[in-house]
Amino acid sequence: MPKIAVLPGDGIGPEIVAEAVKVLQEIEKLSGVSFEINEYLVGGTAIDQTGNPLPNKTLEGALESDAVLLGAVGGPKWDNLSGEIRPEKALLQLRKELGLFSNLRPVKVFESLLEASTLKKEVVEDVDLLVIRELTGGIYFGDKKQIKTERGIEVTDSLVYTSLEIERIVKLGFEAAMKRRKQLTSVDKANVLESSRVWRKITEEIAANYPEVKLSHMLVDNCAMQLIRDPKQFDVIVTENMFGDILSDEAAMITGSIGMLPSASIGSGKNAMYEPIHGSAPDIAGKGIANPLATILSVAMMLRFSFHMEEQAELIEKAVKEVLQEGYRTRDLYTGEEKLVSTREMGDLVVKMLQKLH
Repeated sequence: MPKIAVLPGDGIGPEIVAEAVKVLQEIEKLSGVSFEINEYLVGGTAIDQTGNPLPNKTLEGALESDAVLLGAVGGPKWDNLSGEIRPEKALLQLRKELGLFSNLRPVKVFESLLEASTLKKEVVEDVDLLVIRELTGGIYFGDKKQIKTERGIEVTDSLVYTSLEIERIVKLGFEAAMKRRKQLTSVDKANVLESSRVWRKITEEIAANYPEVKLSHMLVDNCAMQLIRDPKQFDVIVTENMFGDILSDEAAMITGSIGMLPSASIGSGKNAMYEPIHGSAPDIAGKGIANPLATILSVAMMLRFSFHMEEQAELIEKAVKEVLQEGYRTRDLYTGEEKLVSTREMGDLVVKMLQKLH
């Protein structure tokens, strides 16, 4: 029986994860496949109860599972804690311990949500791209120092990459492009950073093994501009950790709401972690207005990548599409003309649509 570790986390995490689990349980009924679902503490909630953002029990549960479903972590309540025990530390440690070196963020605009985007309809219509972000290297993981000098505090954050880390993420980018429209954009800052110049060199070497894929290089500042100017030009974007963090959030807004985008963090082992790309949104926690669709779509990615249940993954995606086409919206997508529903109601609607479509 496949095992899933569920980590609701902080803020709206428990609310949105509850709806995703509801959908997963419906998939069990419809498919006949049973999952062993175990819930664990993570983030600020775990700090409050154990003093550790990633308790040993949670880490062990994640390592023993075939997939991890995460809600969100963090909030102002824990902002003044030291770096070692901040809620976000749990994410970095989970990625490291599970060997998750890549984050996949699909950005696909639903036709019924074209008006929700702040960009013009003709700009966002038919956008379908994938951002692949490296997760284990770069400036987030490099040495960090603060020293006092005569000029004041001197701060250093080291940006470190190995050729192996670059090779494996770039290869994943090419493999993904081969399954899509065979276009890969490698994003770097090679005009300034030595790490980017090595990144570009390795990417060119790997490209020789994928002659069918059209490779282009783009500087990160230009990419940030092009994502807004003409997002349809992109198929697969592959980039390093910090650039990917920023660009994937920017790309998310093309869809109209960050509450719509799922993600998958995968590695070389059996484990993978799935989560919405938005944060814990503590300002709306407990109000029943959070959008659970990104988390529900993350379940679809889980079924596709971890359990090879393509039919069920597509069923969830179709159910979400149909519910939106029928005019149902959570607060983040509501313009005043649609049918406003709560977090729980949206989850119920997706479940009912699954039953109808099956």
